[in-house]
Amino acid sequence: IPLSSGMILLTWQKIAPTALLYQISPSLNMEILIMLAILSTMVGGWGGLNQTQMRKVLAYSSIAHMGWTVIIAMINPNLMILSLMIYIMTTLALFMTLNLSSTTKIKSISNLWNKSTPMTMIVFLTLLSLGGLPPLTGFMPKWLILQELIINNNPTMAIVMALSALLSLFFYMRIIYVSSLTMFPTNNNLKLHWFFTQMKTTNLIPILATISSMLLPLSPILITMT
Repeated sequence: IPLSSGMILLTWQKIAPTALLYQISPSLNMEILIMLAILSTMVGGWGGLNQTQMRKVLAYSSIAHMGWTVIIAMINPNLMILSLMIYIMTTLALFMTLNLSSTTKIKSISNLWNKSTPMTMIVFLTLLSLGGLPPLTGFMPKWLILQELIINNNPTMAIVMALSALLSLFFYMRIIYVSSLTMFPTNNNLKLHWFFTQMKTTNLIPILATISSMLLPLSPILITMT
C-alpha cells in the first residue's frame, strides 16, 4: 500500500479503539489486559526483526505499541491517551519524511544521505524515539507506564514490558546501523542531479520532528496532567 495509506492505518484508525478503551476502562479485566499486552509486545518485537520493508517494520512497531497502550488502560486511562498522542505524532513525522523522499526499504535510507542529510537525521531520531531511547520523547510514555505498573504492585509486568521494548529498539538500531555504518562508499554523484521543484508539503515535518524528539523536559508538566 502507499505510504500515505499506511500512515492513516497506523495513526487515525487507532483513535476509535483507544477511545472505546478509555470509556470502558473502569470495567476492564486486568488479567486479560496483561495477556494482550504481552502478546502484542512480543509479536511486534519478534516480527519486526528480519524485515527489510519500512512499512512492515512500522506495522510491527504499531502492534508492539498497542501493547503499551493496553497495559495501562485500566490503571491510568489519561496516560494511555498521552502515549497514543506521542506515538501518533512520532509516526506522522516518520511517515511524512519517508513519503517526501519516497523511501520504502531500509536499503533506500542509505542513499538518503546524499539527497538530504537533515531528512536522514529526522528519520533516525524518530526511529529511536519510537524505540523509547532516552532522552527522546518516546522514552517518556514508556517510563511513566513502567512507573505506574510498579506503583500498582506489578513489578514483574514492568520488567517483562521493559525487556520486550528492547526487541523493538534492537531492530530500530539495526536499521540505523545498516543505513549508515554499512553504507557502500560512493562519489556523491546524486548531488549533481538536477533537483526538481518539490510538490509535497514539508511544513509539518520540522514541527512533528521537534515534538517527537525534544518533549522529554516537559514530562513533569505532563505528569501533573495525567
